[in-house]
Amino acid sequence: MSLDVVDLRSFYDSPAGEVARRLIGRIVRHRFSNCTGYSILGVGYATPYLGVFREEAVRVLAFMPAQQGVINWPSSGYSASALVETTTMPLPDSSIDRAILIHGLEITEHPRDLLAELWRILTPGGRILVIAPSRSGLWARLDSTPFGHGQPFSRSQLRDLMRETLFSPTHWSEALYVPPFKHRTLLRSGIMFERIGGFFGLPGAGVLIVEATKQLYRPIPSLRRVQDSRPQFAPAPEPVGIAPVSTFEP
Repeated sequence: MSLDVVDLRSFYDSPAGEVARRLIGRIVRHRFSNCTGYSILGVGYATPYLGVFREEAVRVLAFMPAQQGVINWPSSGYSASALVETTTMPLPDSSIDRAILIHGLEITEHPRDLLAELWRILTPGGRILVIAPSRSGLWARLDSTPFGHGQPFSRSQLRDLMRETLFSPTHWSEALYVPPFKHRTLLRSGIMFERIGGFFGLPGAGVLIVEATKQLYRPIPSLRRVQDSRPQFAPAPEPVGIAPVSTFEP
């Protein structure tokens, strides 16, 4: 089920949404720490995480799925948001240096097509951050947050999906260890939850965050040795029932 853009905007205006933006945003910024001169694309509902790049990147775009709806972003100046079909984005090949996918992979009916399209528009060596709900996390089990809608992922499922679409995962992170409750005191403890959960590698994080690079060539699977794969033939038996040919001497 796809979330409406109004619901997403309302969530990020709430205390829980502010905590999510802050905790996920610190990882996004850490992984994409210097984007001077780059083109950056946010896909899904990425606008809460794109503002920090506007001062240094050449361009920052926000593409939102057609079934979700679109809002004007940024609030001032020229609009950089667009309503698109995420499997056929209106961008040329190899035109984006960095991509952020959030609130998109779990709700699309064609996750492989979406990632394949992002592979197409990324430059050689381009990098992508995919943020997806964790199957083991509490945030994916409550539909009061956007992360409780759509298909959550395990780490192995997300890794296999990335590799199938020719992305090479280079770094894994987790966020949202803090429970998605509305109690403000609990939400203020978000940083403490993140530090404890990250330090001990505890299960139960709300989202998985994988950074991956674009592979230019499809990896060649390991092959068996040629001689092992050839059919084995037994020696032919001696012919029987045939008289020997005599040698004629004049």
